[in-house]
Amino acid sequence: MAQDLGDRPWYGDWPQGVPKMIDFPNISLSDLLRDTTGQYPNEKAIVFLDSVMTYRELDDAVDRFATALANLGLVKGDVLALILPNSFQFVIAFYAAQRLGMAVTAINPTYKGLEIKHQLNDSGAKALVVLDSVYAEAGRILAQTGVKHVIGTNVVDLVQMSGLKKWLGKKLGKIPTGQLPANALSFKDLMATAPNPPQVTIDPMSDIAALQYTGGTTGTPKGAMLTSYNLVTNAISGKAWIGDDLPAATGWLGVLPLFHVFAMTCCMNIAVATGGFMLLFPKPPDTMLEWAAEVEKWGKGTQMCMAGVAVLFNKINNTEGLEKYDLSALTTCLSGAGPLPRDVQLKFEEKTGARVVEGYGLSESSPVVTANPIVDPPGKERVMGSIGLPFPNTDCKIMDIETGDNQLGLGEDQVGELCVKGPQVMKGYLNRPEESERTLRDGWLYTGDIAYMNERGWIFIMDRAKDLVKFKGFSVFPKEVEDYMFSHPDILEVAVIGLPHPKVGEILKAFVVLQPESEGKVSEEEIIAWCKENMTHYKVPSLVEFRDELPKTMVGKVLRRVLKEEEQAKAS
Repeated sequence: MAQDLGDRPWYGDWPQGVPKMIDFPNISLSDLLRDTTGQYPNEKAIVFLDSVMTYRELDDAVDRFATALANLGLVKGDVLALILPNSFQFVIAFYAAQRLGMAVTAINPTYKGLEIKHQLNDSGAKALVVLDSVYAEAGRILAQTGVKHVIGTNVVDLVQMSGLKKWLGKKLGKIPTGQLPANALSFKDLMATAPNPPQVTIDPMSDIAALQYTGGTTGTPKGAMLTSYNLVTNAISGKAWIGDDLPAATGWLGVLPLFHVFAMTCCMNIAVATGGFMLLFPKPPDTMLEWAAEVEKWGKGTQMCMAGVAVLFNKINNTEGLEKYDLSALTTCLSGAGPLPRDVQLKFEEKTGARVVEGYGLSESSPVVTANPIVDPPGKERVMGSIGLPFPNTDCKIMDIETGDNQLGLGEDQVGELCVKGPQVMKGYLNRPEESERTLRDGWLYTGDIAYMNERGWIFIMDRAKDLVKFKGFSVFPKEVEDYMFSHPDILEVAVIGLPHPKVGEILKAFVVLQPESEGKVSEEEIIAWCKENMTHYKVPSLVEFRDELPKTMVGKVLRRVLKEEEQAKAS
């Protein structure tokens, strides 16, 4: 790697028991599943809607579906698209593609026709596995894509439930369903294929396992090319970070959607890497009491870990009646896809007894780059507000924003672009050589996030480079303003953006969701007055607008871009 040990100040606070460097096996995701099945054939691999699938059953299902795909003429290098919720089918289809050396591109089931069309055409997908209840949007545009095979499925197709119960559930609307085209193949029927997949040679370091499309916050979504090695090493690093004393039968809670790389790695792949099981929710629970009941039921006799986002942890914090459930199995949570406010973090830990630490990652890095230690280093106080320390085998540096050429030093005044290098960093963007060249330089991934590293190697994200606001020459980071405002007792959620202003360059506007009990009792002016009391003048929002909700991605990341577009539309 590029740096010597002296350039890694984070080693001074390195968590005990976590290796600084791991000798990663050069294996594919398919090999990872085979190896785990060999060790734990009869252990739970997936729990979904109260049905259990063991590793032996999962590996057999993967072989069957891979054989069926091969029988359709699909070969190594082809792309399989998935429009599926968390389910048996998602995991089986994903790993079946890996067995054939195919790449998976997972599509958000809430996408509309044009968004689906872009991803199918950009990725070059030849086959699509789709949930019947969301097929209609894909159906509108499929004729305009290169998809040759449509494989349809219902969410309960592989669930252990009587045929009568399934029929009644669909009839009564309790099980969502939808019309599939006449030429669609049945996922369930393909699972009857005799398991005999072709032997395929896979190069884990160069063959693409997943085309992970960025969220579109920086323009048209583009496909990050992630290899098996990228994804396997990130899962193994996550396992090492949480600790070797983790029982093999650990449960990994799948509340976040598997089509997002955060859950793909920190639920699905890490479960396979550890011999644990995924507890999958087909959609976010209607109430977190439903979530708590599942934790209590399936956590007995083992530990549970959960990847989550601040919105999810905050929802749990604001749920009454959790004390009726035994949540002691839940020990470790990793928060990502956006900042974790201190108040949310501490309240969640007090309420559940689980440790929640903030991490950081990107689609382009499989995704995890840094995380806070699960156990604080001996004799060191917990560091709050940081995205933590680099993962094993991972380097980070801060580069000057203007040129991108000069590496900055350590300290709060050394704010620049965070750059990372490690085994999890993508090969590049599909069919976008110029953007790949701009983002990947000498093996370093230029993240577009503004940060600094303190003298001990802890990294603090200030904001996205494109979200930086210039007010009267002052640089203002919306995230910092949001963090301060989040501590206001009446504020449930907040997002801050910059708006053009002829006299001062840009002004700040805050979009606020009030706590339910505060609605109608606090004014915009009172929020601004509070900000003036608690923040320096140039960080105070000039405008506040109350909203019932904020626009978010499926994993709960606030879309500032949408708010900016709305304001631009008003201005024009």
